[in-house]
Amino acid sequence: MSRVEDFLTQPEEQEIVEAILEAEKNTSGEIRVHIEAHTRSNHYERAKEVFRLLKMDNTKDANGVLIYVAVNDKKFVICGDKGIDKVVPNGFWDSTKTTIENHFKKGHFKEGLIAGISEAGKELQDHFPWQPNDRNELSNEISKG
Repeated sequence: MSRVEDFLTQPEEQEIVEAILEAEKNTSGEIRVHIEAHTRSNHYERAKEVFRLLKMDNTKDANGVLIYVAVNDKKFVICGDKGIDKVVPNGFWDSTKTTIENHFKKGHFKEGLIAGISEAGKELQDHFPWQPNDRNELSNEISKG
């Protein structure tokens, strides 16, 4: 797989967007997915850079979560904003990472992302439950680099 466009089909991308909408129904947290071919940077540092570029660090409760995928590098990163880091224990994202990783190892990329998004939504709901005045602060579309 050499191109970002080949990583997911258009219908698969739409299923992922729907999973984000579903996951965000019960939380004020914001979830995004970013896919790019490759980075020369450290993957975590690149994910944090993309996080800022997508303005995910501008949410009201600082509770955005990015799932960053570097397709050709066969690497992904889950990173959350400082509001999440303040209230969750170390290793908070480990089970979500394992869930995604298990699907990716089988070549089930859409399923891995959807499972990770669902799990992230449940985790966010515990710490950032949806409130009546909440609004969707960020796009749910998959971004690509």
